[in-house]
Amino acid sequence: MGKKSRIPIKSVAEIARMRVAGEAASAVLQATAKYIEPGRTTGEVDAYAGELIKEAGGTATFLGYRGFPGNICISINEEVVHGIGGARRIQPGDLVKIDVGVTKGGWIGDNAITVPVGPITEEAKRLLVATEQSLYEAIALAREGVRLADLCGSVEGFVTKYGFSVVRDLVGHGVGRQLHEEPQVPNYRPMERTPILKAGMVLAIEPMVNAGTGKVDWLDDGWTVVSRDRKQSSHFEHTVLITDGDPELLTWRPRTALPEQLGVRL
Repeated sequence: MGKKSRIPIKSVAEIARMRVAGEAASAVLQATAKYIEPGRTTGEVDAYAGELIKEAGGTATFLGYRGFPGNICISINEEVVHGIGGARRIQPGDLVKIDVGVTKGGWIGDNAITVPVGPITEEAKRLLVATEQSLYEAIALAREGVRLADLCGSVEGFVTKYGFSVVRDLVGHGVGRQLHEEPQVPNYRPMERTPILKAGMVLAIEPMVNAGTGKVDWLDDGWTVVSRDRKQSSHFEHTVLITDGDPELLTWRPRTALPEQLGVRL
């Protein structure tokens, strides 16, 4: 974990710029989610998102990051995160994860959603509900004075009640001028001492939750992460500002995986 002194505290002016980037990232994510349908290729979705980012006056944060070749990350079913758009066609029953980063005015908004392509299984519905709710469990603890470990532990503590597993090899992170800043934000309680949250910190909180084992493998492309047992995975993310009161979602969007929306109970 990062030391407290290394975690950037954003100024009022910097937070205002992050709001702009976050709003753009959220708008692109929501529009891209609506574009997903059976028969479209992941490459077509990636290209569509890339055009939306340009229209928003931003640049694709992920494109070229450490050599990543896509505008966004698009990952299907057992692919947890970091999938690359290509020739694969979206099918009914798929869970499509899209992760969008937008850099605008030198600041970054980072967010992700899992889109069900119906009809999906009852287990898949439960997985989506549990993952999105675990994000909001963590957001509820994104408050000044809370120890980061409590926020992190809330994700695993929630999803395991329903038989699901968090991915431990990948974590959320601070975000600002850089895509990955301090601190790391795992989805389980770290063993080491973690910092106390302070107003002005900005966290990308992103539960990555698997239907089966939380263990993962990397595909030969060097990017795509898949569940080791190849069961479906779900991913939701927000860029969250710590304030002296309630947390602020810089990438706010309507929720999409409430139990009543998917017609399922946990």
